[in-house]
Amino acid sequence: MASEITSQQVEDKKLRAQIDRSLRHPVMFFFTSGAAWLAVALILGVIASAKYYAPGFLGECSFLNAGRVMNAHMAAFIYGWGAQSAFGVIIWLMARLSRQESKKAGVILTIGHVWNFIISIGLFGILLGQGTGKPWMYFPNWVFPVLVACYFGIGIWSVISFRVRRGGHVYVSQWYLLAALFWFPWVMLSGYFFIDAFAAEGNAVMAAGINAWFRSALFFLFFTPVAIAAAYYITPKVTGRPVYSYKLALLGFWGLAIVGPWAGMQKVMGAPLPAFLQFFGAGAAVLVIIPALCVAVNILKTTSGRSSTVAHSPSLRFTIAGIIGLLATTVAGGALALPDALRFTQFAFGGTYGYEVLGLYGFFSMSMFGAIYFIVPRVTNREWIAGSLIRQHFWLSLYGVVFIALFCCILGAFMHGYSLETLTVPNESAQARVFPYAVGVTVGWGFVALANVFFCFHLLLMWLRLGRRSSHPTLLEHEEPSLPAA
Repeated sequence: MASEITSQQVEDKKLRAQIDRSLRHPVMFFFTSGAAWLAVALILGVIASAKYYAPGFLGECSFLNAGRVMNAHMAAFIYGWGAQSAFGVIIWLMARLSRQESKKAGVILTIGHVWNFIISIGLFGILLGQGTGKPWMYFPNWVFPVLVACYFGIGIWSVISFRVRRGGHVYVSQWYLLAALFWFPWVMLSGYFFIDAFAAEGNAVMAAGINAWFRSALFFLFFTPVAIAAAYYITPKVTGRPVYSYKLALLGFWGLAIVGPWAGMQKVMGAPLPAFLQFFGAGAAVLVIIPALCVAVNILKTTSGRSSTVAHSPSLRFTIAGIIGLLATTVAGGALALPDALRFTQFAFGGTYGYEVLGLYGFFSMSMFGAIYFIVPRVTNREWIAGSLIRQHFWLSLYGVVFIALFCCILGAFMHGYSLETLTVPNESAQARVFPYAVGVTVGWGFVALANVFFCFHLLLMWLRLGRRSSHPTLLEHEEPSLPAA
């Protein structure tokens, strides 16, 4: 019996190694090119934040005016870093959980190059004044259909991998991955058709409402499921425990699926749009706390009593920080959706921006960093070179995102909004009160930029396969036995 178990374990190990080898190039390409775009986004973020209190900064460069550079910053962040890191995690996780090698790695890699080429052209278009100016839809109009076509070329292989999976069991992570795979084109095409291709383009108010829904849907229906899927995979793997509660996982998934699509319209509260859409959006933004709480309890209970494992595992450390970021994002989103709060933050400095940074970096990016620190050693068959670089990356990222999202943008937004609402306060005084918060945003992005210098340098070394060979590629000398993984 023992020999049979050992033989099965050997076969599983060989299969996992074959899957990792088959996806090495596309996964590493998405991670490294995504990291490069993250560096670009951070540089643009520092410039954009500095221009708020120093408009003459780089004023001789017309293509770096405040509006264009802010739009380019967010576009590079969302579609350069965010989408590509998600693609890398999706194709690797789905192949691992389905126990299927990739037969089309070359096709995925080629389409990944096309994605990056289109993002580059779109970014230049924004800086040259060809962008739309619509939040999260900044690229010239022709870019989005091409990106969706590229997505189908990337995502379809993960769906096929699931369809021909070995064994009948469907893991919790696969629920979220499949949902994200189907929700992404729906959200992208809905935003494009109803704003750019159909009549909403001629109705600015309706276009603004649909755009508000698009931003919320892309976050809750694509970025959020991918990050949660990574957390549900990594946490049991590193701790060696099963997920704490299957029922909680089920409640969290269906809660997100039911509530997530309704959020967004609260961002245009007070606009001449049907009132029920605005209040449905506000209600959904509050209720989305429930699935977030289900996920957080499940993950944190799974790691309960394993504080030493959390401390030693870079993957788990970033994952737990991301889950806490998910809670913070949903609580902040629910609070900001209330009419009394929107009164002060809707048109104030950094209100929406701070919330988006908290979600995209404090939750999603931290979760992706955890996944990358877990996946890269397995696809490269190399150990991370220096634990100190990972620790610096973690703490500087944490300080930076807290500084930007909480202390600078959210508190600054309320201070600015209160000043704008107080008729006795001159506009110059209202703007002056924002000055320290705007400087704080620049400082926060400085922390994050420095953190990602360590990350990009470390990832580049792994891409060049300069790390040492290791049979336990997790930087966990005291690692406890993991589950017999897919």
